[in-house]
Amino acid sequence: MDKTDLHQLLTLVQNGHCSIAEAEKQLRHLPAENIPGACIDHQRGMRTNLPEVIYGESKSATQITTIAQALLKRSGPVMATRISRDKATKIQQKLPELQYHEQARMLTANPTTLDPDDVRGNIAIICAGTSDLGVAEEARVTAETLGHPVQALHDVGVAGLHRLLAHQELLHHASVIIAVAGMEGALPSVIGGLAPCPLIGVPTSVGYGASFGGLTALLAMLNSCAPGLGVVNIDNGFGAACLAAAINRNT
Repeated sequence: MDKTDLHQLLTLVQNGHCSIAEAEKQLRHLPAENIPGACIDHQRGMRTNLPEVIYGESKSATQITTIAQALLKRSGPVMATRISRDKATKIQQKLPELQYHEQARMLTANPTTLDPDDVRGNIAIICAGTSDLGVAEEARVTAETLGHPVQALHDVGVAGLHRLLAHQELLHHASVIIAVAGMEGALPSVIGGLAPCPLIGVPTSVGYGASFGGLTALLAMLNSCAPGLGVVNIDNGFGAACLAAAINRNT
């Protein structure tokens, strides 16, 4: 349940179209619902504008299915991250309404629809190389499921800077940019010198030995000379999209 759902329910009660008993029934799982192995925070969206999300990497298909079933009974968006193809197949056998996004490794349903007046503009998601695309796609799917318009730009890393410079119109008109890069992690610093909007750097674990699984890119972004750059954890496209969504909302 989100703020809109609560307002509609209270209006129905006020107008006599919903009994107090029925309203109590709908509200009985607030603020949380206990199910086997989990306690679901249904009220999170109402508090933070970001819904409860399933982190699926260390959960079994059965556990994810049980949690997703409880979330699907509500009206809000449903997302599960870090889902392998094999695990998704098992889950979709019981919950075919969930859509699988293979590159993003996500399952989603019930995407939010935001009024255009509720957002500042487009979220631009820019990734340095095709090898970074999985993390960029996690960010894109998350942002779109949260109801935000997205423009994606792929394979424009600093090894061929002209590729990025050919898209300066996108940089200048985005309301917030997510820059995804591995290797030496230089892309966010370059964008930070070109774009006027908030910028979120996402280091990826892409690279040879001395990249240390993304640590080199993370430290490079944290030590960037470009002011105003915020950095999330390695490979955390989901977290970057949530931050971008919070920045992009007007309400």
